[in-house]
Amino acid sequence: MKVLGVETSCDETSAAVVRDGQEILSNVVSSQTALHRAYGGVVPELASRSHLQLISSVIDQALADAHIPIDEIDAVAATYGPGLASSLLVGLNAAKGVAFATGKPFAGINHVEAHLYSPLLANAALDALPMVSLIVSGGHTILAHATAIGTHEILGQTVDDAAGEAFDKVAKLLGLGYPGGPEIEKRAAQGNPAAIDFPRGMLHDNSYNFSFSGLKTSVLYFLRKNPHHHVPDVCASFQEAVVDVLVGKVVRAADQGSVKTVSVSGGVSINGRLREKLGAQCAQRGWKLLLAPAKLCTDNAAMIAALAYHKLQSGQPSDYSLEVAPSIGLGTGGR
Repeated sequence: MKVLGVETSCDETSAAVVRDGQEILSNVVSSQTALHRAYGGVVPELASRSHLQLISSVIDQALADAHIPIDEIDAVAATYGPGLASSLLVGLNAAKGVAFATGKPFAGINHVEAHLYSPLLANAALDALPMVSLIVSGGHTILAHATAIGTHEILGQTVDDAAGEAFDKVAKLLGLGYPGGPEIEKRAAQGNPAAIDFPRGMLHDNSYNFSFSGLKTSVLYFLRKNPHHHVPDVCASFQEAVVDVLVGKVVRAADQGSVKTVSVSGGVSINGRLREKLGAQCAQRGWKLLLAPAKLCTDNAAMIAALAYHKLQSGQPSDYSLEVAPSIGLGTGGR
């Protein structure tokens, strides 16, 4: 089954063709980072306008790269949430139009759920379940336990800022560029992660929830009291605090859940320090660590098409009445 996937939940316009849920035939991603950089964050109106301008050409390019004409596509899928409402509308309606015009089945996909299973796609490791999975991005920080594709339980999530959001906000406090994660990581490489003892919010409580708002505020107060601070040390110490919390929660969840597989997905999973520290913990305990390559960590249509294959195979198509769901969470098995 060849599935055409479409993703426009935020500021990436993406289309992909994936065969049988694992073989990526094409994955076109047009990023709007440069468009929004001057504003220090995504401007919804600009994002949706850009999606409108790009969606047709991105879909055409995905089909061309896959060397598959539109009438040989077996199904069409698109993100219906969560995300920016005006952006979601563009991709969802475009995909519905293609499905209707070609008479192919259509599937609406929760893109957080697609992130959850993307490391399985990237590593061709469908047999690695059950697993403890961390989804960590600009909008989400979620710890989940998955026993099968489409069957998962949320163990905990952020009670305030997502980890990626904290990176962006701290980068802005430091006068760095957007997006904040890569900017902080680049400078942290030259700093001392033990220079400043920033708080590790909720690291030792009994839940699997996360909190990064207090850490962000702690950085703000530190900068006010230390106007001549060393930026690399601040970046390294902040990054270490975030990574310690993420790794600590994942390790405890995997220990208590008696799983042998850990996965991490979402844009922040590209962070080298997170991969390094979690990798060391997994190696020490004999766990398999599944990580996706960078191109499958940020929002992309390949993960949408891959999950859609499994939804359709299990008899879960969507109809054309499906509407965007900007605030939908991960849930316990998606739509």
